[in-house]
Amino acid sequence: MKSTTRTLFAAMLAVGLLGACGESAKSSAVAPHEIGHETSCSLDGMLLADYPGPKAQIHFAGQDEPEFFCDTVEMFNVFLNPEQVRVVRGLFVQDMGQADWDDPKGHWIDARQAFYVQGSSRRGSMGPTIASFANRADAEKFAAQYGGKVYAFAEVTRDMAILDGGALHDTTM
Repeated sequence: MKSTTRTLFAAMLAVGLLGACGESAKSSAVAPHEIGHETSCSLDGMLLADYPGPKAQIHFAGQDEPEFFCDTVEMFNVFLNPEQVRVVRGLFVQDMGQADWDDPKGHWIDARQAFYVQGSSRRGSMGPTIASFANRADAEKFAAQYGGKVYAFAEVTRDMAILDGGALHDTTM
């Protein structure tokens, strides 16, 4: 009986690893799309090129075009939403260590490999934003200059991605 259990476990593990390899190969084939003057946010229709701060895009399985977001907070809100069950093939943000904050273009990086600064004084299209960086040193430099705390992708929580533009925390209203 033990031998059968081990064999079954080994077979399940092999299938899981092969499946993971297949998904990895698919994910690596996805490339970020560049935004144009007419590229709009999937959530609110805002034109991405009209606003400062990092942008984001999610490539879902079964869709030819990515869903764009005028702010990383929106991307995290969608991605971390428990009701979000679509398969994500690619997730990209802009490296703000390279891109111009006021007119970000290009410099797309894998969102899962990025570092994020939450709580800075810099504002994006929707107010407070989560700045994205390709490397921790750039994120730490940004946090030292503008405030905030550095996080790895897996450390960003749903509570950090609330779409209220900071209004719930504004004590001056």
